[in-house]
Amino acid sequence: MAEFLSGAAAFVLLMVAVGLVRVVRGPTDADRMMAAQLLGSGGIAALLLVSVASSTPAVVDMALLLALVSAFASAALAKHAPEGR
Repeated sequence: MAEFLSGAAAFVLLMVAVGLVRVVRGPTDADRMMAAQLLGSGGIAALLLVSVASSTPAVVDMALLLALVSAFASAALAKHAPEGR
């Protein structure tokens, strides 16, 4: 089971890496920020999978911290994003 979860975490990280392309090439700032949110969500998913696979509960704390930072980043985008871009 641990191998499957580790493989799933690797797949999620691969998809997050593909999302980096959108961060670099995004046509608008909103596209870039949404891709950055994908990085946060994918990172949280990968950390939780690794936590279960390795039976390390401390990694869950890191996932919660990343979720908090991602939420603040979204709020900052919503507040400071220019309209129409």
